[in-house]
Amino acid sequence: MSLLREAEKCLVNQHKHTLNAFITPLPRTGKWREQVAEADQRRERGTTKSALDGRLIAVKDNICTRNLPTTCASGILDKFTSPFNATVVDQLEAAGAVIAGKTNLDEFGMGSHSAYSKFGAVKNVRQDREGQELSAGGSSGGSAVAVAAEQCYAALGTDTGGSVRLPAAYTGTVGFKPSYGLLSRWGVVAYANSLDTVGILGRTTSSVRDVFSTLNQHDPRDPTNVTSTSRSRILSHLQNPALASRLTRTALRIGVPLDYNISELTPSIRQAWHLSLAHLESQGHTIHPISLPATKHALSAYYVLAPAEASSNLAKYDGVRYGTRAEGPDSDGQPESYLYADTRGQGFGAEVQRRILLGTFSLSADAMDNYFIQAQRVRRLVQHDFNSVFAAAHPFASKCDMETTPSRTADVDVIVCPTAPSSPPRLSEILDGRSPLDAYVNDVFTVPASLAGLPAISVPVTVSASEKDLRSDNLAGIQIIGQYGDDELVMNVGEILENQRLDSQV
Repeated sequence: MSLLREAEKCLVNQHKHTLNAFITPLPRTGKWREQVAEADQRRERGTTKSALDGRLIAVKDNICTRNLPTTCASGILDKFTSPFNATVVDQLEAAGAVIAGKTNLDEFGMGSHSAYSKFGAVKNVRQDREGQELSAGGSSGGSAVAVAAEQCYAALGTDTGGSVRLPAAYTGTVGFKPSYGLLSRWGVVAYANSLDTVGILGRTTSSVRDVFSTLNQHDPRDPTNVTSTSRSRILSHLQNPALASRLTRTALRIGVPLDYNISELTPSIRQAWHLSLAHLESQGHTIHPISLPATKHALSAYYVLAPAEASSNLAKYDGVRYGTRAEGPDSDGQPESYLYADTRGQGFGAEVQRRILLGTFSLSADAMDNYFIQAQRVRRLVQHDFNSVFAAAHPFASKCDMETTPSRTADVDVIVCPTAPSSPPRLSEILDGRSPLDAYVNDVFTVPASLAGLPAISVPVTVSASEKDLRSDNLAGIQIIGQYGDDELVMNVGEILENQRLDSQV
């Protein structure tokens, strides 16, 4: 199929489906057709710019684009258009990719179901056996649905505590969160700086790898981006013969975290996990139980640290410099504080307000030691837990870190676990005012890798046996986590499991 025909098919799907995946879809006419046609000509001549040349890549609407609005699905940035592109957008366009529109999300990335959006909830392409609409996951649900519905070739999202991997698990797509700092965050609207990572969604690991290879470059404008010198250090570390052989080795050591076998794990997801491990074992890999004891505290730490950073980052939205401004107070002699309060009260949704208040409290003088500092300590324990089980040392570990890290207990190459503890809930349950705490629990398996800054990928697997509690087609998301910098190995293991139909008799 020509690239132009593929793009036109994506366009038809964008305007045909009523899934609310896009806030700003691809226009029916425009310069993009000419760009794709030129990419077709380059492909015929054998002079393509990259594997992404002429492909449609959707972009989550908290990533700045010069030619399309960037709203973050919030009333406070309604109709705001950035004067510049994010670095990742410039990199895609330089590789010949065409931006396929801006996708829907939870407001400012705060949510697990893409339901907290000024533009309405995103609907999953899947339905349960009674025909009920399901959650698309969040906060990058729009990007995941756009990929699942073939409305684009691949999509960019952002992952702070699982916002790419959870939607991937719910929609049957591949969602990859790279090692923290490898992809530029310049031009990405900040939620929690120490956690935010640009992530990639695709229908296959191969397409995700193509996008990652294009974006995995140093950006001097992003102070959190890994420098060229540090990238060389990672490469040198991975070229150690003992580590380099893992990319071609037929027998990997697969870690199974016993701490992830929680009571909230539904039988269907537990079965998918078990069968995935059995499939890996049948491929010649060995399975090793490991312990990550700090895991049980990771979710609590995350919901202290992320809102704390968010409360600081969102302070800039006051109605003065840019964005939507509340009417009246600044023009009729009332105090300026009324302008701030009214603008933020009207512009921010309930979940964003909730997290701002939570973060402001945890940073207050009376609560700082009991909440924020303690959460930072838990984060450090989570990092130590991972370092103690991986065969590869952290490439940036200092001598002090090596001395304080517990002795290695397993020497595993990757960790395999579920992405989410259950199948996607019904969208009606989310919209009917379900407790936000119920949504927070969905991140229990994705948050630890985010706190440690590790690469992780969610791939879809299908269990052939009929299970009543598995909604739709017995689909589940399985997550692979690797040591920092081991992104390629994580994707390799993901490819082994990707789209496998696992037989309960394995």
